[in-house]
Amino acid sequence: MDAELKKQLSKIANTIRCLSMDAVEMANSGHPGLPMGCAEFGAYLYGVLLRHNPKNPKWLGRDRFVLSAGHGSMLLYSCLHLAGFNLSLDDIKQFRQLHSKTPGHPEFHITDGVEATTGPLGQGVANAVGQALGLKLLGARFNSENFSLFHGKVYCLAGDGCIMEGISSEASSFAGHLGLNNLVLIYDANHVTLDGPLPESCSEDTKARYRAYGWDVYEIDGYDFDAMDKTFMEIRENQKKPCFVMMRTIIGKGSPHKEGTSKVHGSPLGAEELKATKIALGLPEDDFYVPQSVYSFFEGKIPKEAALESSWNDLFRSFKQGNPDLYEQFMQMKERAVPADLEQALAKLEIKNPIAGRAASQSVLNLLGEKLPYLYGGSADLSCSDLTMMKHLGIVSATNFTARNIKYGVREFAMGAIATGLFQTQMIVPFVGTFLTFSDYMRNAIRLAALSGAHVIYQFTHDSVFLGEDGPTHQPVEHYAALRAIPKLQVIRPADDWEVKMAWIAALKYKGPTAIILSRQALPDLPQTHLPYDQGMAKGAYVIKKESATPQFTFFATGSEVSLALDVAGALEKRGKACRVVSMPCWELFEVQSKDYIESVVGGDLGKRVSIEAGVALGWHQWIGRDGIAISIESFGESAPISDLANEFGFTVDAILGRILK
Repeated sequence: MDAELKKQLSKIANTIRCLSMDAVEMANSGHPGLPMGCAEFGAYLYGVLLRHNPKNPKWLGRDRFVLSAGHGSMLLYSCLHLAGFNLSLDDIKQFRQLHSKTPGHPEFHITDGVEATTGPLGQGVANAVGQALGLKLLGARFNSENFSLFHGKVYCLAGDGCIMEGISSEASSFAGHLGLNNLVLIYDANHVTLDGPLPESCSEDTKARYRAYGWDVYEIDGYDFDAMDKTFMEIRENQKKPCFVMMRTIIGKGSPHKEGTSKVHGSPLGAEELKATKIALGLPEDDFYVPQSVYSFFEGKIPKEAALESSWNDLFRSFKQGNPDLYEQFMQMKERAVPADLEQALAKLEIKNPIAGRAASQSVLNLLGEKLPYLYGGSADLSCSDLTMMKHLGIVSATNFTARNIKYGVREFAMGAIATGLFQTQMIVPFVGTFLTFSDYMRNAIRLAALSGAHVIYQFTHDSVFLGEDGPTHQPVEHYAALRAIPKLQVIRPADDWEVKMAWIAALKYKGPTAIILSRQALPDLPQTHLPYDQGMAKGAYVIKKESATPQFTFFATGSEVSLALDVAGALEKRGKACRVVSMPCWELFEVQSKDYIESVVGGDLGKRVSIEAGVALGWHQWIGRDGIAISIESFGESAPISDLANEFGFTVDAILGRILK
């Protein structure tokens, strides 16, 4: 690397330090240590390495950078501002302020150039694995000898916390298994955590661990531009495996009294130390100082970056002309639209009854796999049990990225975050599967998917104590309530095969995450549910049994308990008592309906209100009122056959009649 470029990169690095220190100081909140320690890497990354176009941050042919150590967000914001993304100096000054483009941790849907919502440590590593896998899948589908549309790299910066969190181990093991040769993980090895020196909590040989995962491993000085350039250019040209780069840095570099200590990790420097740092670095004391030469450097790159995209666009036009069928598929994946005839196709899909919810869903998935080229599936070592396999679409492997089923292994948390990364490629809608009780393992990945509006579908099976003999370790009871508590997550528990079909339409239409919760045990077909999508499932809740007179009882139920509610209502009507039954598969869809519709379902004189759901009652009293009766399970389950469990927990017609007729 020539001396003039190194001099310019050093100036950019100190500008990153200045912006980061000042923003944290103005907010009186934040993490200056990582941006100061990794400033040279940021300068090299955005000044030399990345192939992208800041004027079109969503260009499909770009390289991607994920800041897994999201607490160091000012590194990313400083780089985005300097590189010419839509992030002004005023935005930098609004760091951590209400409704700003510079929140405390990067958010995918708020700031141009942010590739993933990060902060909970380690998840960005898994997001990056998902993005790298997604690019491999897209490359296998659309690249050819003449048209290399998807050849970008995914770079990810992780800190000690990311590396220690278990999710990064899961995701890194998975990436090594698939040999993702477009993924580069940079480890900010500064030997300091928020709570003190790293040796107080960790003494592993991290490089050996990554070699064991099947990665190529490098080590560089984070302040040596020549070493940086040599390493990353070697990786760019000759990468055969995922690459792990241990980058030795000093946290808070430049701070005379705090660098190298945990004191600079998560707190502002303070006015005196900030002044001393600027003097030590030879920087002006002006707040938010950016030399014009730094702006000029990046302005000079803009035509070259635009030319990269322009060249790609020319290639894409040739691809379109020479491959009309593939082009049509490409556009289907880019638009990810729900076909107008999908409901009609699902209505014609024959499913034998009675059938388990999971089995009905597999029939649906095999149809969807044929109709929706953007749909990719996977499971945490349970596809033979949660029935997520699209049978004729192959299994992804290190030698086969044309397949569309992904075996994630027993790595639920990583699976959830990798799926979000797949969505972030802009051309894939992923679904993943496991048992409902194991949603706890992946909960934070689900939460971040909801926060960032990721279109991911979770197929959770074995949905209640009625999975039977496996017992309470595998029987979910609190999980419906726990998932419904996550904002912007659509939770659907279908009652029969028809509601399963409609649940998939709802999940595909919703531009955010959906959890479809399915039974292990067989469910009867309920003719009452066979309504068009917009009259039934789209409403979230709907009346499936109308009362013959003013109801004395109204039942609200989901999933396998809907048929039980109908049976209880039938027994009551034989006793001369009018009843209404409401199937309520998706609270979230119901809550956004018009006031008139909601009132028509749950309002007015409905007699005694009763909910029936094989889980905790938490949340149900908003629909049944304080005086309503919740038929629920408020303890852990038991290991026993289904019929014994129904008797034990009072989920029989006689037991429910005994409770509500007191």
